[in-house]
Amino acid sequence: MNINRTIEDKQSYKLTRIGCIALGVLGVISLFLVFITGDDAIKFGDGLGAITPIILLGQLTLLVAVVITSIYALKGLMADKAKLKSSLMFVGIFLGIFLIAFLLSKGVETPMRNGKVLSVTGSRLIGTGIRVFYILTIIAVGLMVFTGRKRSLKK
Repeated sequence: MNINRTIEDKQSYKLTRIGCIALGVLGVISLFLVFITGDDAIKFGDGLGAITPIILLGQLTLLVAVVITSIYALKGLMADKAKLKSSLMFVGIFLGIFLIAFLLSKGVETPMRNGKVLSVTGSRLIGTGIRVFYILTIIAVGLMVFTGRKRSLKK
């Protein structure tokens, strides 16, 4: 079983490496297209055809990175049940914090500068995001202070 896992890891490493090389070559080709187009053409909007492939390549690279990272993370979690249980517990805690922040937030219909109106739900979600940030910051600072204090007392 250990030998099979090593073979799978080597094969996935080779596939990942080939994919990275292919994305790198596409990036160099896109960059070459931008150099051929020139700065002036891009500034005046004539060279947007040269910029679009770079934007698409960036989006593709991000997508590939997210998918590969997610696959390996889930694969690692499924291999160790203790890690899976711990991860699910922290996801539940985060969802609890999000729910508390959502219940504490109030939504107000708000006119924006461009003439559009921010809905009540949109306003409430923005308030929720800010509250989640504050709650997580307070927890992080509290844990740092707690562990620092605990270490200083041990010495």
